[in-house]
Amino acid sequence: MKKWFRLLTAASPRDACPEVSCFFYDLPVLETKDLLLRPMRMKDAEDIYAYSSDEEVARYVLWDAHSSLRDTRAFIRYIRRLYREGLPSSWAIEHKASHKVIGSIGFMWVSRENRSAEAGYSLSRAYWNHGYATQALSAVLRAGFTDLKLNRIEAQHDVRNPASGRVMEKCGMRREGVLRSRIVNKGEYVDVALWAILRDEFHP
Repeated sequence: MKKWFRLLTAASPRDACPEVSCFFYDLPVLETKDLLLRPMRMKDAEDIYAYSSDEEVARYVLWDAHSSLRDTRAFIRYIRRLYREGLPSSWAIEHKASHKVIGSIGFMWVSRENRSAEAGYSLSRAYWNHGYATQALSAVLRAGFTDLKLNRIEAQHDVRNPASGRVMEKCGMRREGVLRSRIVNKGEYVDVALWAILRDEFHP
């Protein structure tokens, strides 16, 4: 769990502009054709555990698969504390048709000085290849540029997971390069592909 927490806490109140703090304190609900992006709730624990305990879902991300509902509840409590502190955090991705939480998406950090941020997401394996990650990321990009007035939003993925890059590409992001041995994930150095989109490049 510590790795997941580090991933989500790159910003501090000093780094966030006032509208950022207000945005995350009262996280807005974002809607797409098939999804609701909304604040996480404690009652989401079983749904979140169902996908976060999947080793394949956790394979290329910086958090370890949850070993129990206790891990999941601790994660949700942590996210909800970020809300209360007005810090960059994540939405639950709710599938409208099933009313199940099928993933999470959010901002890892937001820079006041540079008007930039990094987005990241995870999705239940049962819902891969249906366009849901693309819908969710597009909604978050729109909120970042419209509500947070950002100029640049980045995202990165393990180069061994090109499917994540295809999601970014579908949302209009551009691949800017590969960062060699950028991070240590699950005991090994990992190359990551860096993608980004600028405000004037985003066409919702």
